[in-house]
Amino acid sequence: MKRLLTILIASAAFSAVLASPAMASHSWGGYHWARTSNPFTLKVGNNLSTADWKSHLGTASTDWTKSAVMDLSTVAGSSNKRCSMTAGTVQVCNGKYGNNGWLGLATINISAGTHITQGSAKMNDTYFNSATYNNPNEKLHVICQEVGHTFGLDHQSTDGSSQNTCMDYFSNTGTNAGSTLSTLPNTHDYEQLATIYQPLDASTTLASSTATSPGMAGRPEAKPYRTKRTDHGNHSQIVERFADGSARITDVLWTDGPRTTVDRG
Repeated sequence: MKRLLTILIASAAFSAVLASPAMASHSWGGYHWARTSNPFTLKVGNNLSTADWKSHLGTASTDWTKSAVMDLSTVAGSSNKRCSMTAGTVQVCNGKYGNNGWLGLATINISAGTHITQGSAKMNDTYFNSATYNNPNEKLHVICQEVGHTFGLDHQSTDGSSQNTCMDYFSNTGTNAGSTLSTLPNTHDYEQLATIYQPLDASTTLASSTATSPGMAGRPEAKPYRTKRTDHGNHSQIVERFADGSARITDVLWTDGPRTTVDRG
């Protein structure tokens, strides 16, 4: 009887965990920066061209650094509007990328199956300069999310409701333009990062003299042998795989308008 009661209690607790969206895993494919100690320092290149975007990156960097396993070091960018990636770093950029349908892009290059070797986050001012998207809450939501993807985080929810994290599908536009919901990471983001970044690795992909090469995925001229795109609401994931085993993975945040092409640079 006691054994049966124990099983029933454990089963109920397990079901409660599964039913709670706040406890769901939102690791992005197990992708993570290889490192030999925690907390580790990740360099974030500031290639932003306007004061408001620079301020939003400063806010997002401060909030993500509250993680127990990771510190962000914002440095002068080594890229340009195209946001070409640099090994061992994340490059953050804004620019008028055109009426192509995407509002934000986060791209990571992968080696050894799950190790992030470099990343970029782009914000498309063609849309952010428009009345619909040009407000500080939407800008902070998007830059916080795009940078968050480059750590290996996926979305906490996909139904458009606010989980009060920048890693959800909530939109701070229209009647929500004045809302500060979903503009910052929440406790579950920090918990997920702690899970992603255990255990330690035997080597590092962080910016250093020994950082892992991004392989073919890091060469713009290289052609993938396989590309797969998965659409979900106003987001898409594009996975490009290369002959040497490296990969380039992009999360696309779309606007509500027509969708055309994605230039990952």
